[in-house]
Amino acid sequence: MSGESPRRPPRQTLSLGHPIVRSIVWQAVILGTIGWCVWWLVANTMHNLEVRRIASGFAFLHREAGLPIGEALIDYSPENSYLRALFVGVLNTLKVAAIGIVLATILGTLIGVARLARNFLLAKLASAYVELLRDLPLLLQLFFWYSLLQGLPGPRQALALGGDVFLSNRGIYFPWVEWTAAHWAATVAALAGILASVALTRRAARIQEATGDRPHVLLPGLVLIVGLPALVFFAAGAPWRPDVPLLRGFNFQGGVRVTPEFAALLVGLVTYTAAFIAENVRAGILAVNWGQWEAAGALGLSRGLQLRLIVLPQALRVIIPPTTSQYLNLTKNSSLAVAIGYPDIVSIANTTLNQTGQAIEGIAIIMAVYLTISLSISLFMNWYNARVALKER
Repeated sequence: MSGESPRRPPRQTLSLGHPIVRSIVWQAVILGTIGWCVWWLVANTMHNLEVRRIASGFAFLHREAGLPIGEALIDYSPENSYLRALFVGVLNTLKVAAIGIVLATILGTLIGVARLARNFLLAKLASAYVELLRDLPLLLQLFFWYSLLQGLPGPRQALALGGDVFLSNRGIYFPWVEWTAAHWAATVAALAGILASVALTRRAARIQEATGDRPHVLLPGLVLIVGLPALVFFAAGAPWRPDVPLLRGFNFQGGVRVTPEFAALLVGLVTYTAAFIAENVRAGILAVNWGQWEAAGALGLSRGLQLRLIVLPQALRVIIPPTTSQYLNLTKNSSLAVAIGYPDIVSIANTTLNQTGQAIEGIAIIMAVYLTISLSISLFMNWYNARVALKER
């Protein structure tokens, strides 16, 4: 009847068979099990350390290291602390990872494009490179490059390239400018000019989208990128005296030296990782519909402009995610440097824990360094992937 109040649904009672209760119980059991395992591991470790009278903690970081390091980006001597020695190792790892990622990206992109080239010989050579490098263990490749560099003649019989570049079993020597504070000021000005030029280009794009007219940015961009650093360079009185390597005694002095260990590690990581990045690039290009090539060709664009302006920007959404994994692999594979004597964080931390007996702390430091670097790379690449993603209108 119309005058009757609507019936309320029956009230559900919470029991162990209810999905919500069952979900909460299982989550509590799992979290409790994980917490118990962690507590047991920590308690067992602390007990074993106490029985063996091994001190725990990070107080050893402030003790004198007495550890010689052959390659460092900052001033270091064996009288410094373990903390500074480990920091040198972190910087050496970052140097290899940063340079390796840039070079592997360039080489991998070129090889990936070459695999799709219309030239038969070029495409087959690129395919052979990819198949060969991917199927050989990286450690074996590092040994190959290190043995090759160690097989070079000594400094007195060094191979000369271009007159001022020398190859020997002590390293690769090439000229460099005599770096001063004025050079740093010019470098900062160049970076500021690049950022200002990017902001100017984006502003021009917004104006073009709003009005249809695009302001000229080529000349202002050149002034910012080239003119501003040059002005700072000459105003600060930066000297332009090249530091040329010269043979004095049994070795070269002056210039810049690339050690065989660093060169072998860098070449091995770059060539190996580039083979995987090349496949990512090839897959990304093939994922773009062929109609995009035809439409670009109908506009009169050359093959290179079609690839650079039309295809690659669309292929990035396929290329970036797997390439991020390769960047992480390159960074983690740099830990193989210990096999050829390059002083990265793993090598220095291993020596530190052997001298101090602080094995747990040493391993924890290595894990924290690689975790931080990997998360930083992932965050940046995820941000970049979101920036270049195709947005529907």
